[in-house]
Amino acid sequence: MVDREALTDEYKQNLEESIITYLSETKKIELRVSMDIYYRSRLAGQIADGIYGIENLDYKYLVQDLIENEPELFV
Repeated sequence: MVDREALTDEYKQNLEESIITYLSETKKIELRVSMDIYYRSRLAGQIADGIYGIENLDYKYLVQDLIENEPELFV
């Protein structure tokens, strides 16, 4: 039997990795900086909490949303 919670956690972890990598590539910043930005963002909390099913959206869309809606993280 599949452990749904473990599968969900694995999916979110893979999503976070994709977001951090794509953010790094998009903004041309180091991965550690990208990771810091992501984990300070509201987006990270929303994904962790599963708010509005946001974790089901494409990671590229989520990165663009992060850049547009949390510009203070990039100063």
